[in-house]
Amino acid sequence: MSYQHAIVWIDHQHATVIDFSVDDQHVQLVEREGGPVKVHRKSGIPGPGKAGDDPKFHDAVVEAVGNAREVLVVGPGNAKLAFRKDLDHRHAAVAKRVVGVESADHPSNGQLLAFAKQYFKKYDALQG
Repeated sequence: MSYQHAIVWIDHQHATVIDFSVDDQHVQLVEREGGPVKVHRKSGIPGPGKAGDDPKFHDAVVEAVGNAREVLVVGPGNAKLAFRKDLDHRHAAVAKRVVGVESADHPSNGQLLAFAKQYFKKYDALQG
């Protein structure tokens, strides 16, 4: 089924994708393949000591978004920005459907859906 809107909550390990229309919704959870990534850092080795972005994880999130016409990307930290950048480079068709990138801590699915409905109500009003 094709949904009007989708919200993607994403961090570096997990993503929640909620596709919804006026009278229906679908929740899909996406986990990074292989589980959480731990990077061990020894003294004297340069680098941030953080796991890099995973293109396969981003591909799975894009697949979960499906054909939603408008997509809102939210999340804590910079994972949402890395996802958006990856969309621009590797998934241009989906990137064109992203209407916003917002910060959000760790909301429940109900809170996430309420945030998305409020956001899209304002967005749709501005679009006329």
